[in-house]
Amino acid sequence: MPKLKVDGVEVEVPVGATVLQACEAAGREIPRFCYHERLSIAGNCRMCLVEVKPGPPKPQASCALPAADNQEVFTTTPMVKHAREGIMEFLLINHPLDCPICDQGGECDLQDQSLAYGRGHSRYDENKRAVTEKYMGPIVKTIMTRCIQCTRCVRFAEEIAGVEEIGAIGRGEDMQITSYLERAVSSELSGNVVDLCPVGALTSKPYQYEARPWELRKTLTIDVQDAVGTNIRLDSRGRQVLRCVPRINEDVNEEWAHDKTRHHVDGLVRRRLDRPYVRSGGKLHEATWDEAFAAIGAVEHGGSVAAVAGDLVDCETMFAAKRLVQALGGSLFEGRQTGMDYDTSSLAAVNFNTTIAGAERADAILLIGTNLRWEAPLVNTRVKKAVKRGAKVWAIGPETELTYKVDWLGDDVAMLGSLPEAVTDAFGKAERPMVIVGGAAMKGAHGATLALAEPLKLVREGWNGFNVVHMVASRMGGLMLGYAAKGGIAELADAKLAFCLGADEVDYSRFNGFKVYVGHHGDRGAGAADVVLPGAAYSEKGGTWVNLEGRVQRGERAVFPPGDAREDWSIFRALSERLGVTLPFDSLAGLRDAMYADVPALRDLGLARFDWSPPALDTAAQGRIEGYPVKDFYLTNAICRASPTMQRCSQELIHGEAFAEAAE
Repeated sequence: MPKLKVDGVEVEVPVGATVLQACEAAGREIPRFCYHERLSIAGNCRMCLVEVKPGPPKPQASCALPAADNQEVFTTTPMVKHAREGIMEFLLINHPLDCPICDQGGECDLQDQSLAYGRGHSRYDENKRAVTEKYMGPIVKTIMTRCIQCTRCVRFAEEIAGVEEIGAIGRGEDMQITSYLERAVSSELSGNVVDLCPVGALTSKPYQYEARPWELRKTLTIDVQDAVGTNIRLDSRGRQVLRCVPRINEDVNEEWAHDKTRHHVDGLVRRRLDRPYVRSGGKLHEATWDEAFAAIGAVEHGGSVAAVAGDLVDCETMFAAKRLVQALGGSLFEGRQTGMDYDTSSLAAVNFNTTIAGAERADAILLIGTNLRWEAPLVNTRVKKAVKRGAKVWAIGPETELTYKVDWLGDDVAMLGSLPEAVTDAFGKAERPMVIVGGAAMKGAHGATLALAEPLKLVREGWNGFNVVHMVASRMGGLMLGYAAKGGIAELADAKLAFCLGADEVDYSRFNGFKVYVGHHGDRGAGAADVVLPGAAYSEKGGTWVNLEGRVQRGERAVFPPGDAREDWSIFRALSERLGVTLPFDSLAGLRDAMYADVPALRDLGLARFDWSPPALDTAAQGRIEGYPVKDFYLTNAICRASPTMQRCSQELIHGEAFAEAAE
């Protein structure tokens, strides 16, 4: 490992580290625009210049210079200071200096670094260059006159998103960053270029001119748009969430978030349920809480009570509903709304055992019935990293674009019993083999996929390569709490009283009993209910969620629910008292203590431990995988369907409907 001195401080860095990384290890701040630790090195901006001895008598770009033994690096000499001032002056030559109207204001690297390393004034009095705006779709707003050609967006699109639709045209002063033919960028990760852009050239179109960062209250929580459990920060003003941005968590989402996570927030204030409703004469009518509770209390259920968990609900809500149902004599619980009925006797058999971060270390990968790009985009980026490191990928299912090279084996699940020799040979030689099973294969082929564990040697010392990719935030937490009826959702259809916890994907035409919908949006579930009780969205309550790898995470409340809406657990507590079966807790802390006693794995944050003990299931698999569960990436839940931004993304990026702005 090379040893070198940075401003007199000796540091030791790994082989292959750069001088910039050595400077950071020594506690020295190095300005940069083009360099990003998760992207390839470009060396465009030259802002990271340092003086290195022995070496040429001029400053060198520290981001592209390998660290070596016996180097002496100087970061504060007059030569370095003068060079950085010159670079900053050149970068600002064509910049419009329109900070007062720029959405990047207050979060701008160019602002900060010009203040810290610039001259403080400009000697340039010639005409500035202007660049016409580019169209990049419904997510990214461009003001390309501000662009400094750092190419972060270009490298992200190619290396992380895997969609080579952003690039540079022209040379020198005429160079411009644009999308291919100025069409909408089709990547579901396109919003990340807004965070990557060090200036105000790429900003968030839905958030344009909404607020300044110092006006916003920042709350740390967990995303519920898929089962990955992306760590996010909600920025709110008053009672409205205005922005959602990712937080760094190396084990889960690194520092990325897909567009559904970032831009669903305008759906949090639309189509909201803000008061109770009771159905009378075939129509829902506004009611008081007492009237709604009285309507539920009048139901003669005889102990035939059930609860259906929706895709976004937290563990506390599911636990409170479960306790109420049990107190009323019921025992039917289900969270798989669309009819899935796989064995859940072993949670390891339905878990993402490799872990999200571990997926990028796999060297042989078989995808079975999963469109990973839509079902778990941030797991897909990990697989892409594994491919860049040399992993080989095969897939069974209808062909689709996953952003990396895949050998498609067809869509016949019977192939699981006799995989091609090339696959078995590669898995036999692999040190870290991995199988990822999607929802399309869990329906009827769960046993056949589990049977691959032994012949493909998926489970070995320090490695478990069997993975199931779930698509909804509540799934693993629900399974841990027992929301899995033998026979699936069909077993609940005859319940005389059914509590629907934000369940909007259920076929309610099959339900014959009295339906109570507890949720936050007027979507499909509310439209089918006999009583509607307005609950809180995930941003309006503290909650516990378990992601697809069994990682227990908690989020905090950012804003309060609208109108008469209440936190879901408190609704069940109040209802239990009205029904004469008072639940044994009257605070969130008390509820959590009871939940931890029932399911101890939910107490501690981090990965829950599931011992590998796969059930003995029928290994026969027949039929074909006709399609994948996610039909429209941008409209998978009630919040997204209420979001104008997600509606526009669906219309333009999925259905190909052009907008006037694009035509201009």
